[in-house]
Amino acid sequence: MAIRLAAHAGIVIGDERRRRGWTLRDLAARADLAVGSVHAVEHGRPAGLETYSALALGLELGLRLDLVDVRKRGRTVRAEDPVHAAMGEAIAARLSSHGFEIAIDEPFQHYQFAGRADILAWDAQSRALLHVENRTRFPNVQEAFGSYNTKRRYLPDVVAKRIGFRTGFLSISHVVAGLWSAEVLHAIRIHPSSFRAVCPDGSASFEAWWSGSPPPPGPATSAFVLFDPNGSNTTKQRRFIALEQAVATSVRPRYRGYAHAVDALRANFSAR
Repeated sequence: MAIRLAAHAGIVIGDERRRRGWTLRDLAARADLAVGSVHAVEHGRPAGLETYSALALGLELGLRLDLVDVRKRGRTVRAEDPVHAAMGEAIAARLSSHGFEIAIDEPFQHYQFAGRADILAWDAQSRALLHVENRTRFPNVQEAFGSYNTKRRYLPDVVAKRIGFRTGFLSISHVVAGLWSAEVLHAIRIHPSSFRAVCPDGSASFEAWWSGSPPPPGPATSAFVLFDPNGSNTTKQRRFIALEQAVATSVRPRYRGYAHAVDALRANFSAR
């Protein structure tokens, strides 16, 4: 729990620093901390309350700690995530333009496991299924992949039965779509073996769906792509790249961080 809280705090602090256009040294000076301490906090290393307080003051943010009786807590409301929603909208719009059936934030249950699939697309004629999980960040790589692997295991059978394919799908493509940001690139480059183990297949299956031609029958695939939610489906700029391209140090991020992606989406929307 402490590690997850520290990871979340680091993301918030890093986002706010980058949104202001500050360097690590700028924030360290304002918080009266060592540059190395700020760097460690932003990368999820747990720190003391005094350190978090100093960083909050340096960023002109309030520091809040809530202790809540879970027995009296009301129904949980999912936090709004405009970048996650934009990624889903962009991918769903492209797939639906090819005439595929689409489901967004689709709930499913398999015995004791219940979850939601970010995007599902299927083609009845070829009995092909595409499952996409969008990730704007990876504060906990193992947790993210644990949830994804469970969905890979159970989701296709549940969906097949729901839509009436008694013998299941002939082609199944699972994809993790990560935001094309410096944060996600950093996670990939410090955990390349984990990403390759969970997403060992190239982006060919996702590219086939993107172009409107689901892959032929065969073993289920699992791939990772870096995705840019900004722009239109007619833009000449490439919307996604495969894992091995992302691992390459020559690939540059489209966004400095989550906050930068939010600002870019708002600017794009205002310009329309």
